[in-house]
Amino acid sequence: MEFWTKRTFQSIFLPGGLIFATSVILLKTESPLLSTAGVSFFYYVFIVAAALLAWRFRSTRVLLCVLVLVLSHYGVAVHQPGRAAQVFLSRSAFEAVAIFTPLDLLILAFFPERGAGSRPLAWFFGLILLEVGFIKFVALPQQAELSFLHYSPLRAYHLRLPQLALLTFSTAAGLLLYRLLQFRKAIDAGMFWALIAACVGLESSAPGTIGTAYFGVAGLILASSIIENSYVLAFQDELTGLASRRAFNDALLGLKPPYAIAAVDIDHFKSINDSYGHDTGDQVLRLVGSRLARIIGGGEAFRVGGEEFTIIFRGRSAEEVTDFLELLRLDIEGTPFRIRSGQERRKKSRTPDRRAAGQRQKRRFRPSLTLSVTVSIGIAESQTKLTVDEVIQQADQALYAAKQGGRNRVELAFQRRAKRGVKPEGRSRR
Repeated sequence: MEFWTKRTFQSIFLPGGLIFATSVILLKTESPLLSTAGVSFFYYVFIVAAALLAWRFRSTRVLLCVLVLVLSHYGVAVHQPGRAAQVFLSRSAFEAVAIFTPLDLLILAFFPERGAGSRPLAWFFGLILLEVGFIKFVALPQQAELSFLHYSPLRAYHLRLPQLALLTFSTAAGLLLYRLLQFRKAIDAGMFWALIAACVGLESSAPGTIGTAYFGVAGLILASSIIENSYVLAFQDELTGLASRRAFNDALLGLKPPYAIAAVDIDHFKSINDSYGHDTGDQVLRLVGSRLARIIGGGEAFRVGGEEFTIIFRGRSAEEVTDFLELLRLDIEGTPFRIRSGQERRKKSRTPDRRAAGQRQKRRFRPSLTLSVTVSIGIAESQTKLTVDEVIQQADQALYAAKQGGRNRVELAFQRRAKRGVKPEGRSRR
């Protein structure tokens, strides 16, 4: 539970939440940087940076989010009141923008991360054109005031946004937060905090200095989300959610005694792939990864390749972590893994007789299979004359001994020092 709490906090508040909170504090101060020229400069820098990063990393959603922010800020700036007779006209345009902005960002939340198809793009650009046309229509001098846009019983609380805009912002924020908690993606977090910044910017009377600053902050949040997403792709395994091999190599650089390293390998994983298909193998990896993520005792789990995992325990000896790893082994062994007949079917070739009616009828009533997933674990600890690589090699040898001893067991490296057998070349793949 500790891992999930920490991961949830990081996925929600870093870096978008931190940037937004910092911007709120800075904008409350009397800084020389808050001049109109300074704010406009940073606004364009952040917006252009977000657009360039989105284009370079082929993030369609972020690029379209930047477009929505620019159009929203521009729409409010063009229709700001100039004379007293234009107040209700500019208010109509402003409130239309305040309603369309969260709606567009919510729609973009369901766009593919990269390479959206031509049809969704056409529909979205068509929607943008309709919105622009509506804003131009309500801003016409001869156009009567639209009462449903201005209805706001909350004006007594000095809120500038009307009720419909607040409702749209709240709905969009709630759905984006739900999506963020479900998938924990950096781009979703960036869109969520960009929506919050745009809402505060509109409430702060965009296109004034403070409102423009918050729109610039929204651009900065989107740019940072792309950088964060790239970092996650580089240092986190996408399939299991654990830290990747690159993160493991970085962790070894700062590793100082005392420490213990555990090598973990899924038993009979190759047979699982061969018998049930790679889709089932991926689900087994996710299952084991979810259990490794919850390891207690201060362990940090990594997926170092294939079905191989490594856990680092800082400040502990091999004997101290044995009980924690034994609990991990029992947890994985006791977790039922069911294979549906549809999953088993995917590994088979699509031949004409495979689609025969009789086979389909027989497959329909085939019960689910329950697969027993187990792991073997080898443990080694730091020693005065051993390098980190040699400790890892000892953990591999202990893992090999666990495999040879019947699998589904935990073995300590120093238990085999008196046995001068043949030195294994690597982990057993069986």
